[in-house]
Amino acid sequence: MDTILNQLTSAIAELCPSVDQMQARIKMAGVLAAYDIKPAQLPGIHPDIREKIKLFLAAKKLEGLSPLTTLPGYEIELRIFAESINKPVEQITTADLRMFLGKFNHLRLSSLSKRLSVLKSFFGWLTEEEIIPRDPARRIKPPKTEQHLPKALAVEELEMIREFCKTPRERALIEAFYATGCRLSEVQGLDRKDIDWQRNSVKVFGKGSKEREVYFSWKAIYHLKKYLAARKDAHPALFVTERQPIRRLSKRGIQRAIKIIADRSGIGKSISPHWLRHTFATLTLNNGADLVAVQSLLGHANPSTTQIYARLSSSRRREQYQKYLVQ
Repeated sequence: MDTILNQLTSAIAELCPSVDQMQARIKMAGVLAAYDIKPAQLPGIHPDIREKIKLFLAAKKLEGLSPLTTLPGYEIELRIFAESINKPVEQITTADLRMFLGKFNHLRLSSLSKRLSVLKSFFGWLTEEEIIPRDPARRIKPPKTEQHLPKALAVEELEMIREFCKTPRERALIEAFYATGCRLSEVQGLDRKDIDWQRNSVKVFGKGSKEREVYFSWKAIYHLKKYLAARKDAHPALFVTERQPIRRLSKRGIQRAIKIIADRSGIGKSISPHWLRHTFATLTLNNGADLVAVQSLLGHANPSTTQIYARLSSSRRREQYQKYLVQ
């Protein structure tokens, strides 16, 4: 279901960028919940490329790619490609790839680049495994895309979000996401026993099942303890539903809870858990944190991913200029 919703919200964003993606996702989830949806069996795929896709996905699964997000995305992209090309992998040429990508000139450059990235990974793997003699995707350069700054809250907006939390669970959610910089799936999967109250930390499993330790601020610890003390259930999950039967709060439930707080605050932004992750990264870097340390806390494999947060605010630039300029 999550894969389908991701594809649909991406398509809506391409057609109408002004649409509130979170609200659209919630409404679509409500409609789709009434249906039993299964992956389509796409016709017209050559048996050779079908087999090679299965081998590639199996290899990537062993390498630790996420079976919940990354692998389904790869499979969808490669099925679309295979249906369009319909020939053995050895016969696919660079021209075939260019013709295929040329069909999607209605997509944003970032989306086209992502599609090309999947093909490069697939054909690069086939070449490394000596399944094909040469890589037809090697000479295709990704399109240059405009780099957008991640959406982050200003300090004043973060304080407004905090002020408009009404329940202990709402405040604990906000503090947990902001203090740790964790992804939605990482916080959603936490259990009470995972928290090391002595170290004010918790170990989470990020992309590729990589474990890392993240930390809670004193505010986060205070509000987590307050929330847990108010609970009457014995469920092991850190965040649970407020209605019976008590169960682990779903990803969609967390997203909805944070959006409700943001709407209540009147800041005029549809906040998601990822906004709080971006806010953690941006504010800590702007406050002088070491880039490598923030990279480790966020669980980024590539430093360039963290680098996009290191865009100083105008006041911070001026401060650094005055502090370090040799007169």
